[in-house]
Amino acid sequence: MKILLTGNLGYVGPWVTRRLRERYPNAELVGVDIGYFSHCLTDAARMPEVLLDSQHFIDLRRLPLDVLIGVDAVVHLAAISNDPMGNAYEDVTFDVNYQAGVEMARQAKAAGVRTFVFASSCSVYGFADDKPRTEQSETGPLTAYAKSKVLTEQALRTLADGDFRVTCLRFATACGMSDRLRLDLVLNDFVACAIANRRITVLSDGTPWRPLIDVKDMARAIEWAVERDAPSGGDFLVVNAGSDAWNYQVYQLARAVADAIPGTQVSINREAPPDKRSYRVDFALFRSLAPTHQPQSHLAGTIEGLRKGLTAIQFHDPDFRNSPFMRLRVLADLRSRGLLNETLEWADKRSRRFVSSRERLPHVATEILPAV
Repeated sequence: MKILLTGNLGYVGPWVTRRLRERYPNAELVGVDIGYFSHCLTDAARMPEVLLDSQHFIDLRRLPLDVLIGVDAVVHLAAISNDPMGNAYEDVTFDVNYQAGVEMARQAKAAGVRTFVFASSCSVYGFADDKPRTEQSETGPLTAYAKSKVLTEQALRTLADGDFRVTCLRFATACGMSDRLRLDLVLNDFVACAIANRRITVLSDGTPWRPLIDVKDMARAIEWAVERDAPSGGDFLVVNAGSDAWNYQVYQLARAVADAIPGTQVSINREAPPDKRSYRVDFALFRSLAPTHQPQSHLAGTIEGLRKGLTAIQFHDPDFRNSPFMRLRVLADLRSRGLLNETLEWADKRSRRFVSSRERLPHVATEILPAV
């Protein structure tokens, strides 16, 4: 079996690599990543990529066709991966996340790939706190990142058939320790604040809902999606990936971190307008389809894992939001040093004209995408 992982040199990739290697010890695992964050290792005893058979440093916008030869399954993680980066590089977000991602899927299908797993996001639901969102609910993406996920799901649906099985995992917000840790995620940020400052400042009123999933459980869900057969959801499946027990309001997360790290104070701006990115999510479909791959982590354990991981690297930076733990800061640093250009291409690569395709994007419909 040959499995291709795109975007494997990021936050989620190390756990996915480890999980798939354990499940498929004799498989050929291949990584494809542009390499923005390859150097952002967090106290790793070794590079996670030693578990791969090969690693390619490739811009998804220019994926060579030969990379897909002989591939049985694609796990597509690559993306401009959060709202701050999407806001700063909106055109690039659509070009990488949507245009390049869909073109890669088309090439994969033409090359004979049978299984395609897409890391989507529950952020596609936008502002929806009246009741938990199911896969049958309307989407209401508020950011470039979320809109790119909806567009990609819509395009993948047209490609799926009996020879090309597609699974779109709408992940809850990631959290937890990783070999390439990010602190630009709500729970990770709170733990870092507690350790560095003994104070968590919640800028909103604390009421927005966030479903969370530990990064280890994301890898468990991806393993299931790689193995999934047609009776478990059909040739095209959109499924919320997470746990009902992990729907939290922001203030609850802050309190949980403060309870776990004694001496931490919590400040909540009760006068602030509610954050419009608020949604609860129903994970019943995932629970019924993947009973053996359900999330195993608990909030207290994830917080403790982050505390231990940050303590091990002697983390105590009160200004960590301006550090390499923030993905947007890494991109800004690479650009300031002349290593990346304005379209986030490596400046020392052979120069090619880059044309944004934003003008050709279809309307982002808030249509219902049922689980087939």
